Amino acid sequence: MQDEAILSSDNIPIPHRHLFDSQNLAFWSEAEQCYVCYFRIWDGIRKIARTTSQDFREWTPAVLMQHLHDDGVSGPQPAPPEQLYTNQTSPYFRAPHLYVATAARFFPGRQVVSDDQAKELNVNPKYYRDTSDSVFLTSRGGDTYDRTFLEGFLKPGIGLSNWVSRANYPALNIIQTGPTEMSFYVNQHYAQPTAHLKRYSLRLDGFASVRAGATGGEFVTKPIEFSGGALQINFATSAGGSVKFELQNVDGQTIPGFSLDDCRELIGNEIARTVDWTSDADLSKLAGQPVRLKCVLHDADLFALQFVD
Repeated sequence: MQDEAILSSDNIPIPHRHLFDSQNLAFWSEAEQCYVCYFRIWDGIRKIARTTSQDFREWTPAVLMQHLHDDGVSGPQPAPPEQLYTNQTSPYFRAPHLYVATAARFFPGRQVVSDDQAKELNVNPKYYRDTSDSVFLTSRGGDTYDRTFLEGFLKPGIGLSNWVSRANYPALNIIQTGPTEMSFYVNQHYAQPTAHLKRYSLRLDGFASVRAGATGGEFVTKPIEFSGGALQINFATSAGGSVKFELQNVDGQTIPGFSLDDCRELIGNEIARTVDWTSDADLSKLAGQPVRLKCVLHDADLFALQFVD
């Protein structure tokens, strides 16, 4: 244990009493208007904590991050405890008020590679008796991670080289690498002569989607307030699929001019398509008022939506 951790070569202390290693990171948050630092601690298992600062010199006491999972039935509940090593929390470049984290999840003693196989791989003898992958977390600031997705975000690849200790740890940041593509980088073949970083690509906003099959599905949002005059979506349908939207008031009643019947059917695969209603009703008149969005999908994925000017 250490009495305090050192953030930089200028010996700026972060007040806490835990180990301070494993790719700790700090950034300026436009949303919170302060510097934030996320780092690994040891509390019987590996966990993530954070601290904040206005000047990058004086830091608040470290706060342990809480992990909440919503199963859609019971509401947000504490997620099962897991060993999280590196966290890689950073603002999402398409929506900086949202932080995304591709955290490394560690399973000590969960051995896949045998002793003989480890010799064939020429892996460091200290690093093959565990397994690891990565998980996806989000946050809107504060001391809480949303663990909607408990499953592995990136599963270890084919081949025993990917099933050793501390493999599959993502590097920092998800970046745009094309008009419709973003990428993240992950270590492969840890502690082996073939160790390297590998690039994985996703569509923009493609961390997850609301998906419905051929029989269809629908959802209704909580009341939200928006600014702007147009609703834009990132979506993909099959040739026979579709997406449609309806706007409702807080009581779930359809707002005239914005019913499902008024909505033009959305078909295609686009990063930014504007939702239109045949009534030509002025969406901007609803800005600042609480509304609900009802979405009906058939053989389609909805990756993201936003209101724009």
